[in-house]
Amino acid sequence: MAPARGASDAELGALRALIQRLIEQQQYQSALFWADKVASLSQEAVQDVYWLAQCLCLTGQHHRASHTIRSRKLDKTHPACRYLAAKCHFTSKEYQLALDVLEKEEPLSERLLQPSPGPCDAETHIPLGIPPHAIESSIALLRGCVLEAMENRALAAESYREALRLDAYCYEAFHMLTTHHMLTAREERELLASLEQQGSRHDAQLLRFLYQNKLKKYNKPKPAEIPRSLERLSENLDVVMTVAERHYYNCDFPACYTLTSAIMSKDPYHSSCLPIHIGVLVELCKTNELFYLSHKLVDLYPANSVSWFAVGCYYLVIGQKNEHARRYLSKSTSLDRMFGPAWIAFGHSFAVESEHDQAMAAYFTAAQLMRGCHLPLLYIGLEYGLTNNPRLAERFFSKALSIAPDDPFVLHEMGVVAFQNENWKAAHKHFTDALSKIKAIGNEVTAEKWEPLLNNLGHVCRKLQRYEEALEYHQQAMMLVPQNSSTYASLGYVLALTGHFKSAIDHFHKALGLRRDDTFSLNMLASCTELYVGEMEPYVGPETKQEMLSCYNDHLSMVALLGAEQAQRDADSSSVSGIRPLDSSVESTTTASTASTTASTASTASTATASTAAAVTARTVTSSSSGTLGRPIPFLLQHNHQLHHRVTPIRLAPFSEETSSTLAELAALTATNTTTNTTTNTTNTTTNTTTSSTAAELTAELTEPDMDLEPNDSGDAGGAAGTP
Repeated sequence: MAPARGASDAELGALRALIQRLIEQQQYQSALFWADKVASLSQEAVQDVYWLAQCLCLTGQHHRASHTIRSRKLDKTHPACRYLAAKCHFTSKEYQLALDVLEKEEPLSERLLQPSPGPCDAETHIPLGIPPHAIESSIALLRGCVLEAMENRALAAESYREALRLDAYCYEAFHMLTTHHMLTAREERELLASLEQQGSRHDAQLLRFLYQNKLKKYNKPKPAEIPRSLERLSENLDVVMTVAERHYYNCDFPACYTLTSAIMSKDPYHSSCLPIHIGVLVELCKTNELFYLSHKLVDLYPANSVSWFAVGCYYLVIGQKNEHARRYLSKSTSLDRMFGPAWIAFGHSFAVESEHDQAMAAYFTAAQLMRGCHLPLLYIGLEYGLTNNPRLAERFFSKALSIAPDDPFVLHEMGVVAFQNENWKAAHKHFTDALSKIKAIGNEVTAEKWEPLLNNLGHVCRKLQRYEEALEYHQQAMMLVPQNSSTYASLGYVLALTGHFKSAIDHFHKALGLRRDDTFSLNMLASCTELYVGEMEPYVGPETKQEMLSCYNDHLSMVALLGAEQAQRDADSSSVSGIRPLDSSVESTTTASTASTTASTASTASTATASTAAAVTARTVTSSSSGTLGRPIPFLLQHNHQLHHRVTPIRLAPFSEETSSTLAELAALTATNTTTNTTTNTTNTTTNTTTSSTAAELTAELTEPDMDLEPNDSGDAGGAAGTP
């Protein structure tokens, strides 16, 4: 029997080229058929066994592919084979087995005992001519994916960085580090600096431009500085998406929506753009568009976590459907446990129902998955603030601020904590910084969600006794949200503090018209009405004043006449009884003295009456022509005015804080005011002077109630806008 003749090198080369062509044509079953035959013809050469396992993996036969490599112990001698075997186990979700394969390598003592490889073996040691550093980079990348799936994120991040150090073009490792927020801002800069040292000058320029855009998501968006040689990349969808992401993190949601909509019109299923686009639809409350997008994604990609994330966000935005939202968001996290935005939205579904413990559990999970993102820290601090733990709240807000120093949501919440600590100047600084960041965005019209920020600025200015600024901020807030009872109550309160009771009463009436159960406005209305009525002078018209003077003069004339008649009777009676009559000079002197006394009394009374009338007129003019602020009123009031706002997902930056404080001595001050107002009209001038002095003293000692800080509304976030 003749010995079997092997195929020639030319025949094997043609068959190997055929396998490559079939793989490129995605005819994996055909490629598998010929790969199996080539492996037999070449007596299981390493390169042919590798391609046989590759074809098995492409057809979904992962365990068979791993067995093909490991049964021949190629995973211990060839890095490419070891990578492919571990990849098969990772795809089958056998993470520990995949990690064991990656960490197994033939001991050095056994490799030294083996004969040195020949020329043919040296070629097959690197299938397809892949450089050794590229294979090692792929192994480091796969190790990072396995460790992250096993929730060992610290080692996973280190493996990703190692993959990039071995091969700067390993974008998948860079993508995992950035999209999963595994690095802080400082670590990102250090990584980028190390990558620029690799490759040629042109390659370094390209890497710096593309990777730098991915890292600067918290910087203010600006026109991209594209090198002249890369100008054609300006319209690349991936480059445009990075600009949209920076707009999103800088709270410029309309600009972000414009860019993401343009991307989705060109590529409706852009995987990197979908989470940002869904998030901005939530922020802008575009429920119809979100409904259409979510249903389309579920129909096309039911196994994708982003699809169910979109459905959950839709139910979260429409409100009153939090149970449905939790159901779909839970499914999203079960499909991809590493998907951080789904965990944030899941926490919001509990937060809007004041389920603080469950919300914080979801936020903590998101914080572990997104170590370089500030949003989970912001929401954790917000929940701590709502549960009366301001110290922990401030700690998490500070961490969030260190990551995103220009985020107005974080600055607002820092201001709320400072207000609760009665640090009015620090609160004013944080609020004004947040407002300046919002104005720096460049929108002509401020979004409605920032109405609580303006109201809170008014509260702080009131505490600092800067009443004109407080009125201005409250009026700006009213322009954003006209029908807000809290804004009317705040305006009325500042007007009451400045002594404008009539305007204050009007504003409290409007506040109660919008919210009938507003206890603060009800109590303030009663107090302002009492004080307004108590300080009013009785009306004395010109006719009444003339009649009073005429009657008083008639009274004086009658007194003088009666005095003269009495003197005549006394003289007559003395002559009849034999008493010596008065000397004529004495009598004339007495009569003159009596007349002089009577005239003096009349003159004094007339002068007093004129002075009283002048005092009334002068008080009225002074009151009507007083300054824009007037005088603070001497009263305090206890209230518990609760406002609740929250910012909606996905950034779900909520504003949500409340304060209540006790105001003292209303009864005593009201009694003092009542006693003062009951003084008779004849002493009006003296009384007015005393009242003004008392008001000045009370102004210096005035303490006022804490108006509740408004958090930002949006379903969270915040008004956390809460909520972000």
